[in-house]
Amino acid sequence: MNASKGDRLIARGRGAGQPERDAEVLCVLGPDGGPPYLVQWSDDGHVGTFFPGSDALVQHFSHRRSLHAASVS
Repeated sequence: MNASKGDRLIARGRGAGQPERDAEVLCVLGPDGGPPYLVQWSDDGHVGTFFPGSDALVQHFSHRRSLHAASVS
């Protein structure tokens, strides 16, 4: 699994009746976009380190260049 800052990680519920959770990647702590990730969970705002298991997936978003970088080119 590879993710970038701003991507969304989705962790499926591990048991019957457990909800799916999602989090925004705040920082990639592993090499080459790999885990672990510093994330903020959308349901409770908790910020923590996340090591995704096989039940997790990443939703990539196109990462826009900053306004400054766009004006320089």
